[in-house]
Amino acid sequence: MKTPLIPITFPSIYKSKEGNPISLPKRMAQCTPDMYRALQVLSAHVKAHGGELVLSDLFRSYDMQFQANLDYVSGKKKAYSPPPGGSLHEAGRAMDIDLKKLKIKLNDFWILAAKQGVVPIINSPDTKLNEAWHFECRGSHTLVYNYYQNGKGTNMKPYQAMGISAILAAGIQVDRFTGKNSEAVIQCGLIRLGYHIGNIDGQIGAKTNTALKKAGIEPQNLEQMVKEVEDLLQVKFPNEYTTHQETEVTAETPRHLNI
Repeated sequence: MKTPLIPITFPSIYKSKEGNPISLPKRMAQCTPDMYRALQVLSAHVKAHGGELVLSDLFRSYDMQFQANLDYVSGKKKAYSPPPGGSLHEAGRAMDIDLKKLKIKLNDFWILAAKQGVVPIINSPDTKLNEAWHFECRGSHTLVYNYYQNGKGTNMKPYQAMGISAILAAGIQVDRFTGKNSEAVIQCGLIRLGYHIGNIDGQIGAKTNTALKKAGIEPQNLEQMVKEVEDLLQVKFPNEYTTHQETEVTAETPRHLNI
């Protein structure tokens, strides 16, 4: 099973022709189950303290990411946007928020977000910093980041490897692995399951075959191997695949947080 992208209705910065606030446009309004739950809980927390969690971006299709990168390269957009295959927006795992609508300190929002597995990409909670508005629900793909960060993979940067893993997990094409997507899905999945495969390169070599055997998967056709890897991932990380799991949304502030 691929990581599902599920529709979500959520406040946005956008307005109708009449100037009224509207929900996030449908082309952006989808995300993974764990991001969905995080958004609901964070929205409740922020609302309880007089603010509102409002989004400017969530999911981006291949074409949307291509345009975002083009806008950055041309200078139309100041914030960096990588080419397709490099953003967690493409996996439904990244959100951009309206900081002014929070009505709480950014540092406090960081604490709330961390409790839901949502993290920033900057090192300091300073609203003046570029990308202060960007947050990610990385899920088990953090394991791919760590794998590369620890030098077990060397053919790309850790963040890029994590992004590729998340995008492929959602069943979305990554140009780098055209014609080898299934092989890359298997390799990323094995890393998330805790196995060593060398580099994510789309090649089912000796290390990947050894990892498959350790996972209890016999060499066979690619589609079946992908299915068996995904089945193991679904068991190990159920929150990333369950679309209808009930979530208790509470506005109670964590004890350590004094807003």
